[in-house]
Amino acid sequence: MDWTQLAQLTVNGIAVGSIIALASVGLTLTYGILRLSNFAHGDLLTLGAYLAWVVNGAGVNIWLAIAVGCAATILVALVSEWAIWAPMRARRAESTTLIIISIGLALLIRNGIIFIWGGANQSYDLPIVQAANIAGLTIKTYNVVVVVLAAIAIAALHWLLQTTKIGKAMRAVADDLDLARVTGIDVERTILWTWVIAAGLTALGGGMYGLIAAVRPNMGWFMILPMFAAVILGGIGNPYGAIFGALTIGIAQEISTYWLPTEYKLAIALIVTIIVLLFRPQGLFRSTL
Repeated sequence: MDWTQLAQLTVNGIAVGSIIALASVGLTLTYGILRLSNFAHGDLLTLGAYLAWVVNGAGVNIWLAIAVGCAATILVALVSEWAIWAPMRARRAESTTLIIISIGLALLIRNGIIFIWGGANQSYDLPIVQAANIAGLTIKTYNVVVVVLAAIAIAALHWLLQTTKIGKAMRAVADDLDLARVTGIDVERTILWTWVIAAGLTALGGGMYGLIAAVRPNMGWFMILPMFAAVILGGIGNPYGAIFGALTIGIAQEISTYWLPTEYKLAIALIVTIIVLLFRPQGLFRSTL
C-alpha cells in the first residue's frame, strides 16, 4: 500500500470536503428552518460559479468576481423565495410537493445556464502558481486557499449563529416556528436571512470549486448527492454536523480512487448515506442549530 499516495488523496479530499461543507451548511439551514429539502441547492452552487466566471472573464479580479457571483446568487434565491417558496408555505404545501418543485427549479436553473453559456467546460482566468512539495506531498496553492476560505466562512457562520440576534432568531425558528412567532420574532425576516446565508455560502462553494476544477453546467447536480450525504451523516438541521459529514465524504471519495476508478466516487457518498440511514437515521449528531 502506497501511504504517500493515500496521504495525497486525503489532502485533496480535505479541499473537496471544504467545498461540500459550505454547500451542505446552506442545505441543512434551509431544511432546519424552512423544512425544505431543496434539490435546486446544487444548481445554486453552479450558478454562483458561472456568474463568477462571467465577471472574471470581463477582466475583474477573481476574488471580486466570486463576491459578485455570491451576491447575484443570493438575489436569485430571494426571488425564488418571493415567487415560489413563500406562496407554497402560505398554502401549507406538503413536503413531497416542495421536493418536486425544487427539482423543477433545479432543471430551470441548469438548462438556463446551458442556454445562456453553453454546455462546454469553462475555467477562471487565474495566474499560474507553482504547487509546493512538502514531505513528498503536492500541496496546490488553490487547494490551500479553498480550505482557508472555507474555515473563515464557517467561523463567521458560527459567530453569527451563536452571538447575533439574527442567529438566535434562526435557532428559535428552527426549534419551533409557531412559538418563535408568538414570542415576537419576525419569522419572515429570519427566513430571508436564512436564504441570504444559505445561498451565499453555496455560491462561495461554487466559486471555490472553480478554483480547483473546471466549471460545468452539471457540476452542482453531481454534488447534490454528496451534499445530502453530508447532511444526513451529520444530522439533518445541524450545520456543525454537516461540516463534519462533508469532510468525511470528501476524504472518503478521494481515497476511494486508490482502489476504484474515479467514476465511482459518487457511489461512495450513496453508500455512506445508505449505511447511516440503516443504522442511525437521525445522523451522528443531534439535529439542531
